[in-house]
Amino acid sequence: MGRIIGIDLGTTNSCVTVLEGAAPVVIPNDVGGRTTPSIVAFTKDGSVLVGASAKRQAVANPENTLFGVKRLIGRQASSPAVKGLKATMPYSIVASPNGDAAIEAGGKTLSPPEVSAHVLRQMKQIAEDYLGEEVTDAVVTVPAYFDDAQRNATKDAGKIAGLDVKSVINEPTAAALAYGVQKRTDSGIVAVFDLGGGTFDVSILRIEGGVFEVLSTSGDTALGGDDFDRVIVSALMTDFQAESGIDVSRDPAALQRLKEAAEHAKHDLSGVTETDINLPFLGVGARGPAHLNRTVERAWFDALTLPLVERLTAPCERAISDARITKADVSEVVLVGGMTRVPAVEQKVVEIFGKKPVKGINPDEIVALGAATQSGLMMGTLDEVMLLDVTSQSFGIRVVNDRMSVVIPRNTTIPTRAEKVFRTTEKDQDRVTLDVFQGEEPTVGGNRLIGSFALGGLPLGAAGSVQVKVSFTIDTDGILAVDAIETRSGQKTSLKISASSGLARGEVDRLSAEFSAARV
Repeated sequence: MGRIIGIDLGTTNSCVTVLEGAAPVVIPNDVGGRTTPSIVAFTKDGSVLVGASAKRQAVANPENTLFGVKRLIGRQASSPAVKGLKATMPYSIVASPNGDAAIEAGGKTLSPPEVSAHVLRQMKQIAEDYLGEEVTDAVVTVPAYFDDAQRNATKDAGKIAGLDVKSVINEPTAAALAYGVQKRTDSGIVAVFDLGGGTFDVSILRIEGGVFEVLSTSGDTALGGDDFDRVIVSALMTDFQAESGIDVSRDPAALQRLKEAAEHAKHDLSGVTETDINLPFLGVGARGPAHLNRTVERAWFDALTLPLVERLTAPCERAISDARITKADVSEVVLVGGMTRVPAVEQKVVEIFGKKPVKGINPDEIVALGAATQSGLMMGTLDEVMLLDVTSQSFGIRVVNDRMSVVIPRNTTIPTRAEKVFRTTEKDQDRVTLDVFQGEEPTVGGNRLIGSFALGGLPLGAAGSVQVKVSFTIDTDGILAVDAIETRSGQKTSLKISASSGLARGEVDRLSAEFSAARV
C-alpha cells in the first residue's frame, strides 16, 4: 500500500491532506488555497471547470454550473429534500431511470457520483502535484448520518475519479480523531458539532489512552449552510418582487446572483452587525430595469434563520441520550464546518451543552486532517491510536403491518453481530421473504430498503409454529451480511449486502474509463 491521501468532500468546499511523518498536513491547491470550492462547470466549448474557475463563471453560466451536489448523492428524485432543492437551484434536477436524483448539464444527464468524481479527481491532482508521484488510494469523509447507499455512492465517485477509497470515515469522527491526536487529549468525553454546507452531524466520543470510542452519532442530512442561504434568497426575492413587481424565481442568472449575495451577506454578518447587498439590473419589468439595494442586519438574518438554528437541538439531545451521558459529562465541544462561525449557531451550542466550544482549530480543515490521521492508522504509522466507530442508523427486517423490527440498533459499535427470531404468520407457509431496511422510522415506508432475499422449503405447520432465526453481521468496513436459518429443519440462506449507489457496476467502470482517457 502506497501513500493514502485524506479527502474531505464537502458540500461547499473540499480539502485534501496527507500524513507527513506522524502529522497530517493540508495540501494547498494550484492557487495557494487550502480549500477548493466543490463546484463543477460545463462550458460551451466542452471544457469541464472545477473549483475557483468554475465559481468565477457561475453567473454567466448558471444552468451548467453545479454546486451542492453532495446533497443529491444517494437520494431519490422524489424525496422531499430533493424536491425542495429543485425549487431553488439554477440548474435542472431530474429523475434517472431508476428514480435516483440526476442533473441535466452540459448536454448530458449526470449522476451525482459522476459530478462528485470531478471534484475528487481535482483533489487527486492537487495531491499528485504536491507529492510528485501518482496517488491511487484515499480515505474520504462522509456525514455521519449518511446511509449505506450514500456511502457507496461516495465510493463509486472515488472509483470514477481513479481512486481506490480504502475507508469512508464519518466527518465528526475524523474531526475528533484529528483533534485528539493533535492536542494530545489523554481522556475525556468530546462532543463534535459539525454543521457544514449541506448536512449537520453531532457525535459523542470517549477518548482514553489513545482509544477513540464513538458513543453515539446523530444528525440531519437536510440541514446545512445551503439552507441558510436559501432562506436569505427567498426573503430577498420576496422583497424585490414587492418593490419592482418582478418575479425572478425562474431566472437562473438572477438566482445565481442572489445565491452569491446571500453567501457574502452570511459571511459578513458573522463578523459585523450589518452589511449591504447591491445587485444592479437584477430583473427587467414593464418599467424597465430594476435593482436590488438593501442594508441587512444580523438581527434580520437571525430572525430569518431561527427555525433552522432551533433544528440543531434535537439531534444533539438524541446523541447525548444515546451515549447515556449527561451534558455535564462532556468535557469539550469541538466545532466543525464553516457554519459554526455564525454567532447564533455558536450561541445555540453553548445553550445545548452548557459550555463554550473549543477555540484554536480551523473548522474548515479539521475533518480532512482527520482523514489523513485515519490513513495513518490504516498504514500502521499511528499504531498507538485505536478508533472504535458505530453504525449511524438502525438495521432491521420488515414484519407484519409493514413495521420494522430492529435487529441492530443505531450507535452499535462495529464490528458487531446480532440475532433475532421471527415466526411464520400463515398456516402451511413454506417460504418467507426477508426485506432488510435501514433507518429510524417505526414503519418501513420511511426507511431505505437495502436488500431482499427469500428462505424456502420451510416445514408446514400452523401459523407461528415455524421459527426463523435471522443473524446480522456488520464488519469494520460497514458491510452487512444477513443469515437466516429455520430452527427445526436447518434450512438456511444468506445475503451479503454491499449497498448500491444506484449506478450499475458497468456504468461505474465506463465512467472510470472515460475519466482516465480524458486525463491522458
